[in-house]
Amino acid sequence: MTEHPIRIAALYHFTRFDDPAALRPPLAALCDKHGVKGTLLLAHEGINGTIAGSDAGIQAVLDHIRALPGCATLEVKESRADTMPFYRSKVRVKAEIVTMGQPDLDPVEGVGTYVAPEDWNALISDPDTIVIDTRNDYEVQIGSFEGAIDPETKSFREFPEWFRARRADFEAEGKTPKIAMFCTGGIRCEKSTAFVKSEGLDEVYHLKGGILKYLEEVPEEESLWKGECFVFDERVSVKHGLEIGEHTLCRACRMPLSPADLAHETYEEGVACRHCHAERTDEQRARYAERQRQSKLARERGEAHVGKVLDRDGDNG
Repeated sequence: MTEHPIRIAALYHFTRFDDPAALRPPLAALCDKHGVKGTLLLAHEGINGTIAGSDAGIQAVLDHIRALPGCATLEVKESRADTMPFYRSKVRVKAEIVTMGQPDLDPVEGVGTYVAPEDWNALISDPDTIVIDTRNDYEVQIGSFEGAIDPETKSFREFPEWFRARRADFEAEGKTPKIAMFCTGGIRCEKSTAFVKSEGLDEVYHLKGGILKYLEEVPEEESLWKGECFVFDERVSVKHGLEIGEHTLCRACRMPLSPADLAHETYEEGVACRHCHAERTDEQRARYAERQRQSKLARERGEAHVGKVLDRDGDNG
């Protein structure tokens, strides 16, 4: 048997789909046919998602996607796992493949300058570079690059407002800022760099392939990454070499939990953690406890319980 038999593919591609809804049925059917699970998002601006399955199944889906209009050059970040990180297959049509709330923004026309993982350390070590983590607060809390600014956003939709509020700080003393941004897999930076350039700034860079590519290619002894990287599947986090990390997920609030969080007095598996314990009513805790009981029974029967599904529509971007 192949070591780590599950093949995981994280992908995105900006292109023009005139009728994304028409692309959904054959793609969904192909995923079902090959037992490929995960989430794929289709929109007029392209495709985005993370899927997992057998080598043959993933290859069949990737071949299908690359045959779609404008997708021949689709790039994929791959990793492997011992068990399936998803519990069902979802192919959805949405307004945006990564939601920023800027419908007129076109990353194809005005994206920032790509920086390869091997060149990233030099860029962010330059004292004149402003380094911005474009991910959400719960992602940043478990790992980031040294010295990166955390916008403390709850949603990517908040990024434009945050940047506009901070722009004057970046341009203090008449400086023309050099801005370097990064995210999980690169897709959010396609939009954030395009947005910043649309605001009139030109020296804008982003990490090609995102944190995942950096962790895959840059040796740990040379790395400036600290901690683990949150991912939107049942692995929860990965570390250097894309090995599965030590974090798990609170099934009540979906926040990532470290081993120390699991030892906290407020933690009860599937019911509450230090992040959400004070916010839950007795009725909610009772409901979560019943869901956890059903999930445990399902695992003992070798089944997947729907309560285990990670509900965030993450983009691994």
